[in-house]
Amino acid sequence: MNQFTATTDVGLERLAAQRLQRLRDSMREHNTPVLLVLDSVNIQYATGASNMTIFSTRTPARYLLLFAEGPSILYEYFGCEHLAQNLATIDEVRPARGLCFVSSGGDPGTQAAAFAAEIANAVVDAGLPIDSLAVDRFPFSATDALRAQGFHLSDADAVFSSARRIKLAGEIEVMREAMCRVIDATEMMVERIEPDSTENEIWAEFIGPFIATEGKYIATRLLQSGERSFPYFQEAGARKVQAGELICFDTDAVGFAGYCVDFSRSYLCGDQPATAVQQDLYSKAREQLEHNVDLIRAGAVYHDIAQAAWPIPTAHQDSRYYCVGHGLGMSGEFPNIPHLSDNHPGADMPYPIEGEVQVGMVLCIESYIGCARSGQGVKLEDQLLITKSGVERMSASAPFDERLMGRMF
Repeated sequence: MNQFTATTDVGLERLAAQRLQRLRDSMREHNTPVLLVLDSVNIQYATGASNMTIFSTRTPARYLLLFAEGPSILYEYFGCEHLAQNLATIDEVRPARGLCFVSSGGDPGTQAAAFAAEIANAVVDAGLPIDSLAVDRFPFSATDALRAQGFHLSDADAVFSSARRIKLAGEIEVMREAMCRVIDATEMMVERIEPDSTENEIWAEFIGPFIATEGKYIATRLLQSGERSFPYFQEAGARKVQAGELICFDTDAVGFAGYCVDFSRSYLCGDQPATAVQQDLYSKAREQLEHNVDLIRAGAVYHDIAQAAWPIPTAHQDSRYYCVGHGLGMSGEFPNIPHLSDNHPGADMPYPIEGEVQVGMVLCIESYIGCARSGQGVKLEDQLLITKSGVERMSASAPFDERLMGRMF
């Protein structure tokens, strides 16, 4: 008998069925009889069906009605129904209604009423006494219309977060494959970093190989250089990178089979050696990364990780990354592990969060050390898989720039 891995078409179909089962188990645990979801990542997790993800982030174009004990009905963008007809995770495909101003012909209220009536009829047809739905990011007109049909609405996020937190064996295999492909694309980009190239031109050297190896899309454009390396979160632009300048790069890649790859590296442009200031920033960022990675293990309590995290020097506090680390799967996921600091604007957020690290989680540990005086910063991040025997550094083969390393590394 043939053995199929998760990265084959048959393996991906099997994985989709396993995810659907896990999601339905989560629905039962949360006493959620029906999910009605619009988010493309939620739909793909539940069924494996993927279609026009970027378009669908702006337009409420397709949605899924999923029963814990009953059918899964995909309402697909008109003309695309054939894309999901052979998926074993979907019992029926119907055309979706336009739920925004443009797609409804300027009358979202009427379309929302028809949409809600159709959902109500589908629930009645399922033969179950259900008066509640867990939903995600539908337009107000749609949620108002659902309530007018008598439904009590709750947030679907808790159900999905619970299901997605611990990765299935097949998911881990796919995430490893996605990681290998993104590292290859990153290495191709690094080989083509040359002085006088724009940030956009360098970033494009990553995008091409990424898409060519079945990457889906990039969630951000986080490649910034020189004077734009501080503060963080400046996306790639037309600035020309000069020899001796820092380049901060964050993959934020939704890769093979829809799974995220999220690591960060900082590089030096050109052949000249790093300055003492650059090496100091890099050494601190690397020390922060390594210290915090060492805190991650099965059973570690989120609050304890936050308390024991690398103490960020005062000079770098205001420009720090917003969290110690975060979960990852088909997107950024629970938890966000906070920094605990009394002198930072985020300190009044409702932290610390409850819970602990578990085997099967994938977490990303973040580091950014920026300096207002020099106008430079260094971004580093690694993606970790929590195992019974410890932590697998999934992004370990994504090389650091040795020219920036201080003596401690």
